[in-house]
Amino acid sequence: MFGRPLLRFVRKDTHINFMRGRFVGLMTSAVLSLASIGLFFYPGLTLGLDFRGGIVVEAKTSGPADFAKIRSTLAAHHIDHASLQAFGAPDDVLIRLEAGDKQATNDVVDTVRHAVAEAQPGSTVLRADAVGASVSSELFRNGMLALGLSLAMILAYIWFRFEKEFAISAVITLILDLTKTVGFLVITGFEFDLVMVAAILTILGYSTNDKVVVYDRVRENLRKYRTMPLRELIDLSINETLNRTLGTSSTVFLAALPLALFGGSTLSGFAWTMLFGIVVGTSSSIFIAAPLLLFMKKETSNKH
Repeated sequence: MFGRPLLRFVRKDTHINFMRGRFVGLMTSAVLSLASIGLFFYPGLTLGLDFRGGIVVEAKTSGPADFAKIRSTLAAHHIDHASLQAFGAPDDVLIRLEAGDKQATNDVVDTVRHAVAEAQPGSTVLRADAVGASVSSELFRNGMLALGLSLAMILAYIWFRFEKEFAISAVITLILDLTKTVGFLVITGFEFDLVMVAAILTILGYSTNDKVVVYDRVRENLRKYRTMPLRELIDLSINETLNRTLGTSSTVFLAALPLALFGGSTLSGFAWTMLFGIVVGTSSSIFIAAPLLLFMKKETSNKH
């Protein structure tokens, strides 16, 4: 009685023929990934302050922000290339300035503060962040290096723990997950900054864990059912781990959902990206990683 799980997402005797849809899953993933790569080149990612450089000033106006008046007042103070964006409440405004101004950062922030207060008396500046061009390029390079090293370490770990077919299948699937996440960022317009790099690394780690669970069961069943056809064995392994996969994914999804809904501008982009990554990572373990493993193992067995 006490050993039974309180909640099961699927029945214990469930047997879904996942491999029947392997071609559809792989083709759909390939199309979405190719489309995401196209979006990466045009219109491209919206780079955040960390990678683009510049100054970001967050201001709270007295009453709803009057963007036209704020913009004209900034222009009167010789700040002509400011980008204004609303976020959160109607009285929250984000002012972005390109890097490379001759004035010192503090002088620019003071000018913006006076301009906003002049446009709408009673307004206050909540924060001001600045990143130089050389620092931003270094941060971008380090962020891409972190993603590359992460994929390399995952490849080495799975190769060491399983076999090369498992490792190659997992890394190909993770790359496809990564490209889809990039496409999601382009479509949603969320800024790509160090926070998003952290989100992608978290997604890669979660997705890897999900695939290791399935692969572990496949390896156990390969030893247990030596005469079972590989396609049936992979289906059996997925069904045996399906309840755990759905349970873990649902728990993480529900934990991130409040951040996406109520986390404000600072956390919402991170949380929505996490939610997208959870869905993509969970589905790819079943419909991408498993079919790739099926094809690669078959190819290896045919050679022998």
